[in-house]
Parts: sequence; C-alpha cells; structure tokens
Amino acid sequence: MSKEPMAARRSAASRAAILEAAFHLVGEVGYGKLSIEAIAARAGVGKQTIYRWWPSKGAVLFEAVFVRSFGDTENPAPLPDTGDLEADLRTVLRATALELADPEVDRPLRALTVAMLEDEALAREYRTRVEEPTREAKRARLRSAQRAGQLPASLDLDAAVDAIFAPMAQRWLHRAGPLTEEYADALLEITLGGLRRSGPN
Repeated sequence: MSKEPMAARRSAASRAAILEAAFHLVGEVGYGKLSIEAIAARAGVGKQTIYRWWPSKGAVLFEAVFVRSFGDTENPAPLPDTGDLEADLRTVLRATALELADPEVDRPLRALTVAMLEDEALAREYRTRVEEPTREAKRARLRSAQRAGQLPASLDLDAAVDAIFAPMAQRWLHRAGPLTEEYADALLEITLGGLRRSGPN
C-alpha cells in the first residue's frame, strides 16, 4: 500500500477529530474559553496540525459548524418542492425551530456568532459560504411557487425570504421566546398569508 493514501486517511481522520472536538468543546466551555490548545488536546493532535489548516479558533469553529450543517458539500440542499408551498415551508420552519432549540446546536451557533462579530474575515466567509447560498435556495423555492401561481409574480423575493425566515433567527438570537413547531406554524400562517396578498391591487 502506498504511503500517500495512508497519509490522506490520517489527515482526514485528524481533520474530523479536530472539527468534532471544536464543536463539542465550545458547547461545554463557551467561545471565550475555547482555545487551539484545548481543541488539539481533545482531538489528540498537535497545535501545528490545526494551524496548518486554520488560522484561528474562530475559523476552526466555523468549519465545524459548517460541516455539521452541510456535510462535505459546499452547496446547501434545495428546499423541498412537493408543489405545496405551505407544506414545504412548514417542514423547513419546523425543522429550523427544533434545530435551534437543541442545546447541542444552540451553543456552538452562539459561539460562532460571537466569533464573527470579532472577525470580519470570518463574517465574510460565512456570508459567502452559508448566507448567500442558503438565501438563493430559499429564493429558488419561492420562484417555483411564483411559476406555479402560488405567489404574486411581482413579489420581491429577498423581502419575502426575510419575512419568512428572519423572525425565527431574531427570536433565537435574542432568546425572545421558545422555538417550537407551534411558533413555526403561527409564523408561517401570518407571513405566507401576507405574501399571497402582496400583489398589485
């Protein structure tokens, strides 16, 4: 067996261990106490192994959260498109509410939010790799609904995406109330009803 495939497998295993360690460790100690040294110790690798791939603890955490959310692909999955817009958006919003309410997800995401506030380069990477592709996936589902006559053709899709999805993020960010399937359903009923009536009079 050649050395290159073996080395590649070791590198892949080390990378996976680092990301797993960062994700769980930040949930235990918070972003302020997270360190490259602690991640390395938890993952069983040297610090230089981490620095070879990432410049900071924030960058490691971003990658850990990204891989947890999207796997090894750079593109988010499209939103479900069964032909029933309301049912599809209900599925997405309910899943989002339950995910954000999960403490195992909540703590790393809050830590990543702190990291991006402190690091503009990290915030740009988030916009490029997460926010923009995810937003386009949401716009694509709404475009499909426009083509099917389920939404007005004149609807501003960016404003519609904000109306549907931003309240959930705001409620989570400010701990403004519980994130439940019932809240997701109420949010959808209000926003989708308004969007359907937003065409020209």
